[in-house]
Amino acid sequence: MTDTAKLTATRAYYDTVAEGYVERVSDAFAQDVWGRAMLSGFAEEVRDDGGLPVADLGCGPGHVSAHLAELGLAVRGVDLSPRMVGIARRSHPELRFDVGSMSSLELPDGELGGAVAWWSIMHTPPPLLPALFAEFHRVLAPGGRLLLGFHAGEDQPYTGPERDGGVFYDIHLLSPDRVGKLLEQAGFTVTARMSGEGGTWPWACLAGRRSDAVSAPRAASARS
Repeated sequence: MTDTAKLTATRAYYDTVAEGYVERVSDAFAQDVWGRAMLSGFAEEVRDDGGLPVADLGCGPGHVSAHLAELGLAVRGVDLSPRMVGIARRSHPELRFDVGSMSSLELPDGELGGAVAWWSIMHTPPPLLPALFAEFHRVLAPGGRLLLGFHAGEDQPYTGPERDGGVFYDIHLLSPDRVGKLLEQAGFTVTARMSGEGGTWPWACLAGRRSDAVSAPRAASARS
């Protein structure tokens, strides 16, 4: 399957399951104590860095975007699925959501203070991760923060069952060690990681920062 075909299949899957997906993912997020802890730490670091805007990449129905906004961040969401974006806009009208691909973001270089890809890089085949991380690096300001959440494994693929209309989804159970190395090669420093069990597969979260970090305002004031 070509990359374009994979994007089309992923979009079709989420457009098909969008309404039922909302309740399922919202319940799971409400129970995800450790995931929310990573998001809280990410938000604190972005605020301490000066509070530049943040993008929620692969935002789905917008629940993570809304959570980040509650944590004091200026956040916008981007998702491949028009139906998911429609639900996000309806559920969180105070926030901005756009249809788009996180592998080709319509954002200027260095605009963001942070980017979150929360269980969305799993649809990217491992050979394409370097290009994806390069795009994340491009849109982040020097010292910008990155947080990834994903199903963990040894880069093996999984194809989900077909839905009505013949749509399906592919995911990849990604190696946390390999993801960390690819982030470093893309110009990030891995600053924290967390892993655990639960659900269908093990999971992992990695936090990173553009390696060309600048001094945060709080650190500068502490030295003055």
